[in-house]
Amino acid sequence: MLTTLYSDPQPPVIARPGVYAPQQDSLLLIEAMQQTNAVAGRTVLDLCTGSGVVAIGAAQQGARHVTAFDICPDAVRCATANATGVGVALDARLGTLNAALRAGPYDLVVSNPPYVPTGPEADSEAVLAEVGPAWAWNAGVDGRLVLDPLCEAAPDLLDDYGTMLIVQSELADADRTIRQLRRGGLSAEVLMSQIIPFGPVLRSRARWLETIGKLPVGRREEELVVIRARKS
Repeated sequence: MLTTLYSDPQPPVIARPGVYAPQQDSLLLIEAMQQTNAVAGRTVLDLCTGSGVVAIGAAQQGARHVTAFDICPDAVRCATANATGVGVALDARLGTLNAALRAGPYDLVVSNPPYVPTGPEADSEAVLAEVGPAWAWNAGVDGRLVLDPLCEAAPDLLDDYGTMLIVQSELADADRTIRQLRRGGLSAEVLMSQIIPFGPVLRSRARWLETIGKLPVGRREEELVVIRARKS
C-alpha cells in the first residue's frame, strides 16, 4: 500500500455554485491514477464527476476516451466547461449508475462518490456554500448509500482485466468496500491512504460521530483511502 502526505497539483478547474469543489479526496484519486499508470490508452469512466477534475486528470494522463457521469445538471455543465477550458476531450453526461452501466463496460472506472455518514441534524448544519451541495457528500447514516450499489455494480462496469479506483473515508468502512468487491469476484485492496484534518462538514458532525461510536472522542482527522479493484 502506498501512503501519501501530499497530492500532485490538480488540473485547473472551476467549481461553479452548486458543484462539489475539488478537495483532497479528488487529488488523491488523481495521484493514484498517475502512480499506477492505469489510464494511458484506456477507456475511462468517472462516476460522480462533480467539477470534472478527476475526469480531466484522466484525459491529461492519456486516456483513449473519458466518459463522466453525474446526477446534477450543473455538474455536467461545469465538467464540460472545465474540459473545454483546459483543452481536453470529455464526454460528460447526465445520468445515474444505471446509465453508466448501459454505456459500459470500461477499462478503468474511477469514482469519488458521496461517503460522509449523515445524521439527523444534517439539514441544520452551517456549511460554507462554496464547498458544494450537500448531496455531494451526504451518504446515509453509515456513509454507504452510494458505495454499496457501486460495489455491487463493479463487475458489470469493468471490461475484462479492467480496474476500478474508489476514494472514500475510513468513516464509511473501507473494509466493507473491499469485502463487497471481492464477493463480486474482483481482487481488491487499499492502494493509497492519506490522513487529513476534518473539513467543515465533518467538523459539524464530529460530536454525532463520537456518539454513535464511529469516531474516537476528541479526534478531528480522518484517513482517506483509495481502493483498487481488478477484474481478471
